[in-house]
Amino acid sequence: MHFTAEHESLRRTVARFVETELNPHVDAWEAAEGFPSHDVLKKMGDLGLLGVKYDPDYGGLGLDFSYSMVMAEELGACHCGGVPMAIGVHTDMCTPALNRFGSDHVKRNFLAPSISGDVVGCLGVSEPGGGSDVAAVRTIARRDGGDWVISGTKMWITNGMEADWCCLLANTSDGPPHRNKSLICVPMDAKGITRQKIRKIGMHSSDTAQLFFDEVRVPQENLIGQEGMGFTYQMLQFQEERLYSAASSLKGFDRLIDLTIDYTGQRQAFGKPILDNQVVHFRLAELRTEVEALRALTWSAIEQHVAGADVTRLASMAKLKTGRLARELTDSCLQYWGGMGYTADNPVSRAWRDTRLVSIGAGADEIMLGIIAKLEGTLPGTGNRARG
Repeated sequence: MHFTAEHESLRRTVARFVETELNPHVDAWEAAEGFPSHDVLKKMGDLGLLGVKYDPDYGGLGLDFSYSMVMAEELGACHCGGVPMAIGVHTDMCTPALNRFGSDHVKRNFLAPSISGDVVGCLGVSEPGGGSDVAAVRTIARRDGGDWVISGTKMWITNGMEADWCCLLANTSDGPPHRNKSLICVPMDAKGITRQKIRKIGMHSSDTAQLFFDEVRVPQENLIGQEGMGFTYQMLQFQEERLYSAASSLKGFDRLIDLTIDYTGQRQAFGKPILDNQVVHFRLAELRTEVEALRALTWSAIEQHVAGADVTRLASMAKLKTGRLARELTDSCLQYWGGMGYTADNPVSRAWRDTRLVSIGAGADEIMLGIIAKLEGTLPGTGNRARG
């Protein structure tokens, strides 16, 4: 990937924002189990960071996807996982379909204020009975007069407690499960919506909610794109979400290795630094190599996505590798910190808790493996094809 002067300028802006506006407050936000998302996003909106890849007619910068991923990579320098994830939901998970397929009406009412940081968005896909199985979504939106009337429950919704609007996936007909779903912009102050906070083992600074929709009315013009295309639109959004997950993990992985090198270089055991044991410094060298391999895979996928290629295969690989490496890297580093690694406020233990979600959210590891296997032609009925 060739980085321009504009890429580097954006990188410096985001790095400075993380250093001055996020990291000094992370410990307090983790303890409070939430961060002031409206304040943080408004500051980012004022800097032009919330619509990097979006249409300038609605306040965006009009740059390509690679610039958004530069921002994601720099947000990974935040000292927790919850805040970058919450920001990513707003910038790269609930808004891509809105920007690409939405009417001027929904863009004016939902995209433009999201880009300016005047509202917080969330994505409503997962449900108690279906997370990775998007086709199993049971929330219903039926037509009544000029409205959609929505009933159902959404689960694991990042930003759900603070969000002003939701990009909601719902069944809008009785057709086949891949053709009966639509994406609808739902104002979260609509009558009939209730929220319940979900506590988690990690990502403490990011609020997560269960949302209940009881005969919630929204105008039919809040539909994103075409009715019945919601499943397809969401699959497209998932590609950008998965690449965000990979890109935003890289700096955090490097930081954990750096911290572990520093700690084990100072900590003495049996008359020498822990780092002087070959099993330790070889393992850290191996992990650093794995991070660089993931970086190459991720940026290759991003570059091809910008060029207009279908990166379903590479995005799935990057997402899978990120989740697997997160588990491997954080566990190894925690082990080398010994008892200190098991304390609640240690940066390695925080990462150990936070990054475990990567193998679950935005399609579990098993879903990624299924996608890759299908595209490789190794699933029954998909045939076989050699790769050159």
